Amino acid sequence: MNEKVLIKRKAEVELKIESLAYGGMGIAKKENFVIFVKNAIPGQTVIARIYKKKKGYAEARALKILVESPNVVKPKCNHFYICSKIQNLSYKEQLKEKGNQVIDAFQRLGGFKDFKLNNVVKGNPIFNYRNKMEFTFSPHRWVLDSEPEDASKSFALGLHIPGRYDKILDINNCYIQPEIGNKILKVAREVCLSNPKLKPYDPKTHIGFLRYLTLRYGLKTGQLMVNIVTAYDDINKLSPLIDSLLDKFPEITSMVNNVNTRKADIAFGEFENLLFGKPYIEEKLGELTFEISANSFFQTNTLQGELLYNEVLKAANLKGDEIIFDLYCGAGSIALFLAHKAKEVYGFEIIRSSLENAEKNAEKNEIKNTSFLKANLDTFFKSGQLPRKVPKPNVVIVDPPRAGMHPDMANYLYKFKAEKIVYVSCNPTTQARDAKLLVEKGYKIKSAVMVDMFPHTPHIETVVLFSK
Repeated sequence: MNEKVLIKRKAEVELKIESLAYGGMGIAKKENFVIFVKNAIPGQTVIARIYKKKKGYAEARALKILVESPNVVKPKCNHFYICSKIQNLSYKEQLKEKGNQVIDAFQRLGGFKDFKLNNVVKGNPIFNYRNKMEFTFSPHRWVLDSEPEDASKSFALGLHIPGRYDKILDINNCYIQPEIGNKILKVAREVCLSNPKLKPYDPKTHIGFLRYLTLRYGLKTGQLMVNIVTAYDDINKLSPLIDSLLDKFPEITSMVNNVNTRKADIAFGEFENLLFGKPYIEEKLGELTFEISANSFFQTNTLQGELLYNEVLKAANLKGDEIIFDLYCGAGSIALFLAHKAKEVYGFEIIRSSLENAEKNAEKNEIKNTSFLKANLDTFFKSGQLPRKVPKPNVVIVDPPRAGMHPDMANYLYKFKAEKIVYVSCNPTTQARDAKLLVEKGYKIKSAVMVDMFPHTPHIETVVLFSK
């Protein structure tokens, strides 16, 4: 059969899904040509429509399941395929597929033919685990095929449709956040629909008031923050929503209003109004207590974050006399978690508010052997900005953003001559790329662990130890 006829845009083809790609799409092959299939899981045979054709691959969307996967499970959520993507795959198989994705990235992209995972840390619990959820208000609701054709499209409070900045899926129940979050969503929606002044912000016309509803939970402390992000400052207009939420949810310990007058579609405000309680909640990791403000970065799964940091601690195998550099330290949670086992820890981060959080949390936990420095790590070390009084590290912790390290930082890392480098990553493909460079500079991969931070989603977190 002619491959060019089979695999062309808008063609419908029968495909057997062999595995799961990083990002959550199914992988199929037709005449040795790779096709990534949306809304499909390993073991299924589907009819899929090609919507993108490139030189080396194609992308398709499953239209009909001909043969069901032996590992399919009934999902809790009726729109999982938009948000979590793989909730209909058994959790055991999710772990297997994610582990294979890490191995494939290091073997294929990094060239480490003998790479293997030493351990896979599964999630527990696998529902209701997220400690932060960010929901968007919108006058452009995305209506599902399963909904009535005449469903209202003028109001939504929910999550973005992938690839669309302007369309929001209205969410009634999200099963990966604590149950109280769903109750708050329901009340917030009812109040807004019954108050004409509480109009959602339109990113096309830049008209409207309500932008985001962000919920933060202290899963270990029981504290709860509600952050209402608005397009301008008007607390009187917000009063019906404020009063209703505080009246119905005594669990709320903090309520703030971030005001973002800019066109940028972000949940960060230019300034913040404190509406109730304190301007932060507290959460615990191990024996440490952290203050988390509305715009703080913090591991989004508290229980798995603790397990992740224990894996970092295990990989570092500290004796107590080490100097540690924590690169891309954020609010300092890894640095502070390791501090009691080391001589000194230096955290490096470009975002000033994160550094302030780190310093405040060090003080709160009476940790005196940490220092935090403002640093653009693309250029900081290469241009010799490190103060002379800072000693060279024995151990370096690297936890970069999804894009991995900047090439200049990656090329400089070996110059520290650290005995160990512990690389934490949320993207195995960029981690494998950076690992290749470290090995070329004289390091070896000693261990690799995958921690499933976000069950039922495609996200992966890995801890890889390099040593001389």
